[in-house]
Amino acid sequence: MNSINKLFETVFSPLAPFSLWIVRFTLGVSFFLHGWGKLPLPPTKLMALFERIGMVAPELMANLVALGEIGAGAGILLGGILKGNIGNIITRVSALGITIIMIGAFYFAHSDWFINAKLFKSEQIFLFALALFFLINGNKR
Repeated sequence: MNSINKLFETVFSPLAPFSLWIVRFTLGVSFFLHGWGKLPLPPTKLMALFERIGMVAPELMANLVALGEIGAGAGILLGGILKGNIGNIITRVSALGITIIMIGAFYFAHSDWFINAKLFKSEQIFLFALALFFLINGNKR
């Protein structure tokens, strides 16, 4: 067992500095693309959902969600590029935005998923968990 562990350490230890970027890149690009897919504004499917559930100002809210997804995804990436407090703040603000958007998605669009197998078989739970990771940790390595 020790030799297998040494093999893994030898092969993968040099990649450790990039491991956080793999997570950051995945979350940032995924969330950016979720928002990009809602263009052109207003996102009609999302607006129709908001109208159906009786949300106030459905067009405005749908636009804010789409732009928020694009901005938060880009912010997660940018926050990792920028050093110091500014990068850390951008990462955390973007992660907070993703967290809020995902809570809204769970509540409004996927309320039937809450704490069941559908939730844990979807990508949504991973977006939420990664956002919480960056919200809690910021740019700490």
